[in-house]
Amino acid sequence: MTGGSPGTRPGVRARWRRWRRSRPFWGGLLTVLAGLEISLIPLAPVEMMLHQGIAGLPSVLLALIMIVMGLSAWFAPHYRGLAGVVTVLLAAAALVMSNLGGFFIGTVLGIVGGSMIFAWRPVPRQAKGDTAGERPPPRRR
Repeated sequence: MTGGSPGTRPGVRARWRRWRRSRPFWGGLLTVLAGLEISLIPLAPVEMMLHQGIAGLPSVLLALIMIVMGLSAWFAPHYRGLAGVVTVLLAAAALVMSNLGGFFIGTVLGIVGGSMIFAWRPVPRQAKGDTAGERPPPRRR
């Protein structure tokens, strides 16, 4: 069911699309992926962790904060400005503090995701009866 007639509930796919478009979804996804990628290196097997020592702690903390920023972009989109700026700053800090930012992949994903979060703007809702910007109905031949 995709919500074809006016009296029916919209389908799952239509609700998912509406939810996804009402927030900076793709920026949040890239930010979460960046945090996961940066945290993979310090969470390696124990033998590798013993060689890192305390140096793995900043990587995990940066990654967790980046994941929280990505999730806050999804579930609290009104904080998108703060989440975007903090994400870009953390991604730049991860370049120095966390194995070259997850071998550059996490840093690039974090900078792009944070920029997308910061740049996202909600689409204003159109008031009822407002015809500005509407297309005229197609003419039939």
